[in-house]
Formats: sequence, C-alpha cells, structure tokens
Amino acid sequence: MNRFVDYIDINDEVLDALRFCNPVVALESTIISHGMPYPDNLSTAKDLENIVRQNGAVPATIAIIKGRIKIGLTPEELEYLATSKDVIKVSRRDIPHIIAGELDGATTVASTMIFSRIAGISLFATGGIGGVHRGAERSFDISADLTELAQTNVAVVCAGVKSILDIGLTLEKLETLGVPVFGYGTEDFPSFYTRKSGFKVDTRIDTPEECARILKTKWDLDLDGGVIIANPVPEAFEADQSVIDTAIEIALVEAQRNNIRGKEVTPFLLSKVKELTGGESLEANIALVKHNAEVAAKIAVALYNICEK
Repeated sequence: MNRFVDYIDINDEVLDALRFCNPVVALESTIISHGMPYPDNLSTAKDLENIVRQNGAVPATIAIIKGRIKIGLTPEELEYLATSKDVIKVSRRDIPHIIAGELDGATTVASTMIFSRIAGISLFATGGIGGVHRGAERSFDISADLTELAQTNVAVVCAGVKSILDIGLTLEKLETLGVPVFGYGTEDFPSFYTRKSGFKVDTRIDTPEECARILKTKWDLDLDGGVIIANPVPEAFEADQSVIDTAIEIALVEAQRNNIRGKEVTPFLLSKVKELTGGESLEANIALVKHNAEVAAKIAVALYNICEK
C-alpha cells in the first residue's frame, strides 16, 4: 500500500476494517454516475452501503474524485457523483490520465477490481459484468472486465452478464481465460434482468461458507485471477424475458443508427431498455444489485471467519 499513498484516500471506516482484517465489500460507482437516473442512483447507492453493514461487513464504494482514488465515500461524495454531469466512466486504460488530470471518474467492474486489490478487498458486489458485445465478430467489442477477471484476485458477486451482451460468447471467453463461474443457489447462469439465460454455470454453490472455502483454496494455491459468483435477480423482481428481448433488439438498432461505440454503448443500451420497458428494467436492476450486496457481505463474513480459524 505504501507506494500508492500519493494517489489513494481510504476513509476511516474502511481503513479500520482493513487494519483489523474485518470483512469489507467493494461497490462500484459507475452504477451511480452512468447506470441509473437521479435520484434513484443516490438512494440505491445509500441502500447498498446499508445492506452491506446490516449483513456484517463494511461497504467501500470506490471512485476517483478530482484525481484521488477514493476507497469509501462520504455522503457528500455520493451526492456529488449522483448529480455531476462530467464524471468519466473509468476502466483500466483510463486510470492514469484521469488521475493525472485531476478529473472525476466512476469506476467500472475492471477499475473497481484494480482498486480493491490495491486496498486489500477480496469481495466486490455489482449489478452485472461486461462481456462480449453482440456483433463482436465485426466490432471486436469485448469488455476489459473479462481480462481483469483473469488476472486480479477479487471475487465478483453479480447477476450474471448484462443481457444486452452475447452471453454465450462471454462464457466461452471466461472459460478460455480460466475464470471460474459459480452459480449462487442455481445451476443456470442468470441473465441480469432474468434468472436464466439458457446457459449453465461451472459449479453451483449454496452457502456463503462453501463459497468462502473455494475462494480461500484458489488464492492459497496462487491461482491468480477473480471469480464470478452469479446470483440471480430475486424472483419477485424478475423482468419478463420477451419484453426485455424486444427492448434490447430495438436499443441495439438505435445504437447502430446513432453510431454509438465503445464505452458509451452500455449506458445507452441500459437507458434505452429502461425507457422501452416503462421502468421495469430499472426496478429489476435495483433489486438485483441490492441482493448482490447482501450475498457479497455474507461471503465476506464467511471468508473472514475461515481465515480467523
């Protein structure tokens, strides 16, 4: 950590937890700046932190503010991210110029994993990971999340891959990269807004303790890289698959027509799907990320208990 002190600020609550090796769960900030409209983004961010605390862990929402890496945000910083218009979506390649330029950045899965590793945080809860985009055989549009998962020792609790992506090709790429894909209480890989995608996970796990034992074993053996813990959206909030599929197809056509590319594609598609589903997708999104925060906190506590024995 010493060589990062010129770039990083860790708030007192998170720092105390890390000093005593207490359970901590990382939370990304792209969901605040680019994933949801205001005020849903702010209320969801606060709810996620509260859910992590209620389940025995300390939340660490991560972002870059005025060039400083922030591990754990104050209420004022959460408000700032939720209302600012010039926050840049930050993946691995963007980190140096955002920090050097003293700019504001919202962390994606990849950059949240990087900063979590620096701080010593092993569990990270998000909505859905990035992956292979539909039409990637022409565009070569593949999220940096996948390569980060191959090399960074952080377990990611998510509701699968965002359903706007090519789920089958994403799972093939993860297999090639050696990233384990576990289903939390399910043998079916979830599809973000819905509980099933038509694809299977590598292994089903049913308890936080089982998951913690696997994580400890993986990292004890120096098998570098992350793990996906795919946790389906709660059944009560599952969206209608046909409605979501239709909305995605329309959104993809509009993205192509408007020449939307690169890091702008995912926020555009999610926003369009929300509009086309009359908010149903947003309701599912909020429910699933809260569920992921709960599961991540429970696994973090279980990992702490195992390591303490």
